[in-house]
Amino acid sequence: MTGPVPELEDRAVACAERLCAADRVLLASHIDADGLTSAAIAAQALERAGIPFETVFEKQLDDEAIAAIAATEYDTVLFTDFGSGQLDLIGDHEDAGDFTPVIADHHQPADRETEYHLNPLLFGINGASELSGAGASYVLARALADVADGGPGSSVATDGGTITASGTADARADNRDLAALAVVGAVGDMQASSGQLHGANAKIVEEGVEAGVLETGKDLALYGKQTRPLPKLLEYATDVHIPGISNDENGALRFLDGLDLELQRDGEWRTWADLSNDEKRTVASALVQRAVSSGVPATKIDELVSTAYVLSEEPVGTELRDASEFSTLLNATARYERADVGLGVCLGDRDGALERARQLLREHRRNLSNGIDLVTRKGATQEDHIQWFHAGDEIRETIVGIVAGMAMGNEGISRSKPIIAFAEKNDEEVKVSSRGTHSLVRQGLDLSVVMGEASRAVGGDGGGHDVAAGATVPKGEEETFVDRADDLVGEQLS
Repeated sequence: MTGPVPELEDRAVACAERLCAADRVLLASHIDADGLTSAAIAAQALERAGIPFETVFEKQLDDEAIAAIAATEYDTVLFTDFGSGQLDLIGDHEDAGDFTPVIADHHQPADRETEYHLNPLLFGINGASELSGAGASYVLARALADVADGGPGSSVATDGGTITASGTADARADNRDLAALAVVGAVGDMQASSGQLHGANAKIVEEGVEAGVLETGKDLALYGKQTRPLPKLLEYATDVHIPGISNDENGALRFLDGLDLELQRDGEWRTWADLSNDEKRTVASALVQRAVSSGVPATKIDELVSTAYVLSEEPVGTELRDASEFSTLLNATARYERADVGLGVCLGDRDGALERARQLLREHRRNLSNGIDLVTRKGATQEDHIQWFHAGDEIRETIVGIVAGMAMGNEGISRSKPIIAFAEKNDEEVKVSSRGTHSLVRQGLDLSVVMGEASRAVGGDGGGHDVAAGATVPKGEEETFVDRADDLVGEQLS
């Protein structure tokens, strides 16, 4: 096999061989968009390899969750999109003979070794920007296709019922068709923040294009090109603020009315996906001209264009057609404890699961909007090197990090400092989420280190990526945590 990431090939084959040697496998995965796509890729690869399996999801892989996994009758456990950071805990159970772990992850590993550990960080590849958890699962899936002889399918058991993986009739023998889900996972993990996927992710994109499941090309870097009516697409396009259009409903309408194009049909606004290439060029050109005349810096105008990742086998005009919209849909299911719904969508359920996911997305958007309004209204407390707010029970702990990131740049909330958000988790613990910018990361910021060290200093634990990380700390330790985090960020950016 020539895998998509040669540096990982030998380890991926070893992991695949171990899975093929198992009578059955417990697949345990994280619940965000990257975790859901990781699970879906692994589930389809196991099914196609004829390996019986069951899937469980965990919001947090802590002592209790790992102990529950160890208490099952499975001798082999495949962890996707987590496991590396919990190797010390997993290793204790491995030493006790509870199970053999196989890990496909991209997070910072704990100081412990295990044989079947597929992680880009072990091979000099950046797990925060070059390969996601779904990417690691895809590399494993490609190896499984090569190692396995194939066989009958399995079912995916979740706390929401049993979902049978679909698509086996036309499954590609080498699992390259799963590259589309790997790209959705990478985009959902914010690995395309620079405008495109690169490194090992780019190699997966190439395989997806070759397999006919992905299309790429330069396009406007706006969210909602498949589903939002054109006025809303422009009104909500705030990453590059264009005066008179961004956050201005009437301004966006006036801008579009001034273009000599058929932008409505049968009384309904068309979407960006409905436009011809010539029509798109007309709108994009006018948008750039407006930005220039409004004094938007050239560097920001350049950010109006990025690489689009289109799932070519999905219907035009749906969330599933665009990798960014697909990942947002999945995140909405995960944040409301319905990982089974997100997995169902990934596995091809275009009826019940998709409609339920859309309902959750509508609820998710309302909650995000209310959360951003709350944070903007209350503002953030400014320290020397960080800014923070405590949402208490007013923002769900599963979305407070997203709210924090989206609020950066609003009035009173700077983009020049990382932001830390607290939200109640339970009677004893507080969830901590942090967000930075890629500019700050280039200056030395690593929030994974900050969250890990600051949380452990107060008896908690945490980790994640350089640009986004989280932790859980005992209630009442927030101020001490903030002091330690502020010192750590100051050291990193000095």
